[in-house]
Amino acid sequence: MKVLVSDPLGEIGIKIFEKTPGIDVDVKTGLSPEQLKEIIGQYDGLVIRSATRVTADILSAATRLKAIGRAGIGLDNVDIPAATQRGIAVMNTPFGNTITTAEHTISMLMSLSRNIPQATMALKQGRWEKKKLQGRELFNKTLGLIGYGNIGSIVADLARGLKMNVIVFDPYINPKVLSEQGLTPVSLDDLLGRSDYITIHTPRTEETTKMINKTTLAKMKRGAMLINCARGGIVNEDDLYESLACGHLGGAALDVFEQEPPGEHKLMSLPNFICTPHLGASTKEAQENVAKEVAEQMVDYLLNGTVKNAVNVPNMSGELITLLKPFATLAEKIGLLQAQLVDSGVEQVSVRYCGKISEYDVAPMTSALLKGMLTPVLKDDVNYINAPVIAKERGIKVVEAKTPASDDFASLIVVKVTSVESSNTVSGTIFGRDLQRILRINDFYLEAAPQGPVLLLDCANSPGVMGRVGTILGEHGINIDSMQMGRSAANDHQVAFIATSSTVSDEALYHLANCEGILANRRLEL
Repeated sequence: MKVLVSDPLGEIGIKIFEKTPGIDVDVKTGLSPEQLKEIIGQYDGLVIRSATRVTADILSAATRLKAIGRAGIGLDNVDIPAATQRGIAVMNTPFGNTITTAEHTISMLMSLSRNIPQATMALKQGRWEKKKLQGRELFNKTLGLIGYGNIGSIVADLARGLKMNVIVFDPYINPKVLSEQGLTPVSLDDLLGRSDYITIHTPRTEETTKMINKTTLAKMKRGAMLINCARGGIVNEDDLYESLACGHLGGAALDVFEQEPPGEHKLMSLPNFICTPHLGASTKEAQENVAKEVAEQMVDYLLNGTVKNAVNVPNMSGELITLLKPFATLAEKIGLLQAQLVDSGVEQVSVRYCGKISEYDVAPMTSALLKGMLTPVLKDDVNYINAPVIAKERGIKVVEAKTPASDDFASLIVVKVTSVESSNTVSGTIFGRDLQRILRINDFYLEAAPQGPVLLLDCANSPGVMGRVGTILGEHGINIDSMQMGRSAANDHQVAFIATSSTVSDEALYHLANCEGILANRRLEL
């Protein structure tokens, strides 16, 4: 097996490849996209960090490639759907740099509070600006965390060690879990209004992109400080500039930018703004950890077929992959669908495996289900191996059951998700070898393929409703690829599961919401 390392990797990772019988490794960093595409067809494995961009075009030439390993967490530089379509496992190393990123957040917070970068620069330029650079204490100040994952939880512990008061906004964690850990769960508006400092610990998703903007910044306390060492694009940088320049915010620190490197950005001209060039994971210890992890994962997969920390392939032994992978993929899609149906923090996930599938170890499928549920919130931070751990940390109780009999299907997966405010039940099966089908959404029975952008409508069971829906979608340039209908037992209304050629726009959703006969609508991405 041949492995290409296309970005700088810790020496410990290179040595693992070199010492493993059956593995040949080439280290070729700094390749242009054209150069990478020219040689990628020679390799079974590709190891990257953040510099190499693995596009669909490059993957089209990767005729032998079986796995891509990322030494780190973020996978924004990998076209995961294209890799999945070609059967290429994509793995990351989610645990190797959590501590160092949390420590960098605290470092930025302290540097911002005590004007350390500005004081260093002044002294180096021969200026003694002791009075001008007076700072502030952290003691007894309120720190607001947006997001409470692996990194956020470490930041909370470090901040409490500094005797700060910690409040948390994370709508996807059961508030009881936070309270049991001595933390105060709050709404976003409450956090913005109460915090002296705000740190961000969430991936960049559709929901979090530019969530810190003119509106949310205006809700922050005057003189408060903002720190982002998570992902670029969560903070609207133009709006941040205005808030800092007018004196509403006391300061801000960014380790990540929407465009990296950011170039000549107007933020750089502000005295109350400090920054670092994406150094959150850049420590010797972290780089050694992720290099070791990615090398071991790649070797185990290429030689034994064992999957670990993959974001698009369930974790299981090589022998079971062929048999169980279609069901694990189905379970993940059900989890993804459930995540988009739920309206509040999840308390319990109950999954029942019926028929032939109940004869096997169902743990990989439950992990896939949880990974699907958590992906819209955590993106690359969650994978098949850490999903059960993250679910437990978030106070989600997981209940499994097996039923040997399944009256209508050879195998059936039934998932009930209970949240603070409601519950939803979704079931699905596999037709043939790998055709995934959703069979039930709450009281509605249908037969729908969970793939791509989907419009889910709750409609009155009356003539003309679907005609009006088709007209609205057509007026907004959205083609219907397929449509499945399901009626309630009472036969008074029905659900429409509509696969569309493109994502339904906000404007189209608005018109659908005001369409006669439409009781509710949801935009799904499956």
